[in-house]
Amino acid sequence: MNYLAHLYLAEDSDESLLGNLLGDFVKGRLKEQYSPEIIKGIKTHRKVDLYTDSHPNFLACKKLLQPERRRFAGIIVDMSFDHFLAKNWSDYSELELHDFTNRVYGVLLDHEPTLPQKLRDRLPYMIQDDWLGSYKNIDTVGLALNAISKRLSRFEKAKPIKDGLDDIKANYEEFEENFIEFFPDLISFVNDYRESNFSK
Repeated sequence: MNYLAHLYLAEDSDESLLGNLLGDFVKGRLKEQYSPEIIKGIKTHRKVDLYTDSHPNFLACKKLLQPERRRFAGIIVDMSFDHFLAKNWSDYSELELHDFTNRVYGVLLDHEPTLPQKLRDRLPYMIQDDWLGSYKNIDTVGLALNAISKRLSRFEKAKPIKDGLDDIKANYEEFEENFIEFFPDLISFVNDYRESNFSK
């Protein structure tokens, strides 16, 4: 899953939001520099990624992509799922998407000195361009995929990523149906994972 979904799945605390986002920026063994709640969030993020990558609906979406894009299919489907979460946000949350994303940006700013450098570098652009909320517009996914393609330009086979939006739009209803079937499963998985591993 991409940023918005990981943040949605966090518990209602600043540290949980941070941890569930930091999973994309912190690799390897977890150091003592993070609090137990942040570490819990990072571990949850990692489990979410493993669960998502093997889920039938996620795999079904990957098969809808053109063969030349399948090497990076996970990235494309992840970002499409953030779009469908943003688009259908009111089905999953009583809090307005705008209010949720503003809270996240506030938490990140409050903890900016402790963020990994990569995230600190991206933070001004994330807030200025409202990366989280803007996924409600499907064309934002195309812009993001194009940006990823440029960052990976040293890999010749990464170039097709930028056209991933074409596949999403061509199979839009199937992508959305797969997301709608998948997301309740993911929510249940996260609840069960927390209950089994972190309940007192």
